[in-house]
Amino acid sequence: MTLRARFTDEIKTAMKAGDKTRVSTIRMVQAALKDKDIEARGGGKEPIPEDEILALLQKMLKQRQESIAIYDSNARPELAAAEREEAAIIQGFLPQPLGESETEAAIEAAVAETGASSVKDMGKVIAKLRADYAGRMDFGRVSGLVKARLSGA
Repeated sequence: MTLRARFTDEIKTAMKAGDKTRVSTIRMVQAALKDKDIEARGGGKEPIPEDEILALLQKMLKQRQESIAIYDSNARPELAAAEREEAAIIQGFLPQPLGESETEAAIEAAVAETGASSVKDMGKVIAKLRADYAGRMDFGRVSGLVKARLSGA
């Protein structure tokens, strides 16, 4: 089942259950997705593919996590709790993230596949990882690991 179809099914289920937080969060995701589709259509492209939807979900999740940190540091537990609920709902649509050993193995495979030998080749490795593991890696953290791997090579 595609993510778009899953959003539709989940919103119907949440509406029937009367789960207002879930309904509003999924609607927010669908609105962001529609904005991206309109932006792509303006550029003469098709609606965004699954990997870009996963990237959009990761971006939304990261925004929630940043908001949680800000609310916690400013003693606003009620706002942090609302953001945590939204983050949990968004996280439910993302695939399981890779573990530490799986991430390292994926980096090694990408380095070998791209023939990367120095930090100058980091872009190729990251592009390969993004193509193969969209939605399953935190690329902010992974880029540091790739850089460390390539500088030690």
